Amino acid sequence: MINNKKTVVICSNYAWTILNFRMPLIRSLVKAGFKVIVITQFDGYEKQIVNEVDKVYPLFISRKGINPIVDLITLLNIFSKLAIIRPDYLLLFTIKPVIYGSLAARILNIPHVPTITGLGTAFISRNWITKIASLLYKISLRSVAIVFFQNNDDKELFILNGLVDSKVCKLSPGSGIDLDKFMFHQLPNELNMSFLFVGRMLRDKGVVEFVDAARIVKKQHPMTSFQLLGPMDVENRTAISKAQINQWVNEGVVDYLGQTDNVSKFIQKSSCVVLPSYREGISRVLLEASAVGRPIVASDVPGCREIVDNNLNGFLCKPKDSTDLANKIQAMLLLSYEKRVKMGLFGRKKMEEEFDQGIVCKIYQDELKKIV
Repeated sequence: MINNKKTVVICSNYAWTILNFRMPLIRSLVKAGFKVIVITQFDGYEKQIVNEVDKVYPLFISRKGINPIVDLITLLNIFSKLAIIRPDYLLLFTIKPVIYGSLAARILNIPHVPTITGLGTAFISRNWITKIASLLYKISLRSVAIVFFQNNDDKELFILNGLVDSKVCKLSPGSGIDLDKFMFHQLPNELNMSFLFVGRMLRDKGVVEFVDAARIVKKQHPMTSFQLLGPMDVENRTAISKAQINQWVNEGVVDYLGQTDNVSKFIQKSSCVVLPSYREGISRVLLEASAVGRPIVASDVPGCREIVDNNLNGFLCKPKDSTDLANKIQAMLLLSYEKRVKMGLFGRKKMEEEFDQGIVCKIYQDELKKIV
């Protein structure tokens, strides 16, 4: 236990991300004797957080693009709250909280630890927004004592582009996975296999490639099912419209399952989880699928390749290539049930050894002890 109860503020873009990704860390900090305060955009999920922390403050933030006036308000919003709270430590997650939270913390001389959870659309489609985001990262990370990355590719990209000093960079295995919540379940032994995509309905997540691959596979395996699970019409520049998804459903190429707070239930029913994403920090859904014991098919990109050991717990496919994705899905279809079970078991073991949430919580607590 810590003798003098110190305050840790955790700031992320919206409450859903806190609930789904940060609660193990929050609980471990509370258990260790810290006072924990959360700053995040309210989206309804803050009601499930409030009883586990000392206080939850609302965050004004736009999750879509860069608007100088709106983002200035976000910076002032974070600054004003930190000036009132005066925490001993600040942990920052997701793009805008990392950038504007780091700037505010530097002005207020608050020890802070930014975590680059993923580079987002700005670094996938390189344009003027990429240049602005890079400049903002460079300014905000100038004097940090440590910054966590969730994969080595992101870390090397930041170092190569002079956005951060290599001496302060460290790796964390994502947000970790709760192996008790995502328990191992026997793989369904069904004649007609089902391939499940889980995530926001975004082009950058590879949804279009998933649908195109489904068309190809269904020509030879018409009884195979392809399912989409996750929110649509989300606030993102690459969002896929509800009308487009309905068109795919009416075509009969995919089934849309809606969105859920119980992802594990759907993963358990699936034969394989597929994520043709263009880039990730560390893919949460691939961690969850592996923990449950499902073989996976994913793009050979940062944030996915760290989880998929090709031919051992799944297959890696070429990014943005629906034909290669279809080939990998067909390869999965042709495997025996016993080989797919073996893949799932390998994935579960990998989660236990490399991605357990306890590993992540210890990494952050160890760093807090070093920071003054």
